[in-house]
Amino acid sequence: MHLTVNGKSREIDASAHPGGTMPLLAMLQAFDVNPKLVAVAINGDVVPKHDFAAARVREGDAIEIVRMVGGGA
Repeated sequence: MHLTVNGKSREIDASAHPGGTMPLLAMLQAFDVNPKLVAVAINGDVVPKHDFAAARVREGDAIEIVRMVGGGA
């Protein structure tokens, strides 16, 4: 499956997920991303954390993954 992740073209094996879609959580796992530590948008639409389990990515989707960063002065 071809995706654009944070502006970069990426290929991911989706053969275990028939129907041309892949669960968002499986995609995050494939990229070794902890879903508890990120915000995600699919094609510009922010996915609420409580919808991560139901969300699916499709061929050609544009995914933005934003990691939370702590800090302060």
